[in-house]
Amino acid sequence: MINSLMATLHHLFAFTVTACVVYEFVAYRRGLTVGEAHRIRHVDTAYGISAGLLIVVGLLRVFIYEKGAAFYINNPIYWTKMGLFVIVGLLSIYPTIRFLKWKALLKENKAPHIPEDEYKRIRLLLWLEVIGLALILLVAPMMARGIGMN
Repeated sequence: MINSLMATLHHLFAFTVTACVVYEFVAYRRGLTVGEAHRIRHVDTAYGISAGLLIVVGLLRVFIYEKGAAFYINNPIYWTKMGLFVIVGLLSIYPTIRFLKWKALLKENKAPHIPEDEYKRIRLLLWLEVIGLALILLVAPMMARGIGMN
């Protein structure tokens, strides 16, 4: 029963992370209103919290529940999945920093001005995050089935 609960939590946080990134990808644009900028900041916060909880639950699944640490640590697809997760996390740093810098403007009820180069950079990073998450969704079931193990 506990394995099913842990799997459910893992999927819940993984899909929340995915939903947050997709929301940011869709909502981020030039000419944001104050309300839209607030929502992006709130969703980015939910993204960070969900990613942190995903890591905690994932580690519990690796070291305490599921198939045992040896299954995961000796599985090259597991390391592919972890590498992709780290890359997506690193890609999210710059957009998060930029969204956090909107706080002072938003407190004054002013919409953020997004310079063209920053807009293009964040759009690219959000695209890459979406692609990275899609690749994680591809390799996760491969990992769970032991594909790539000898």
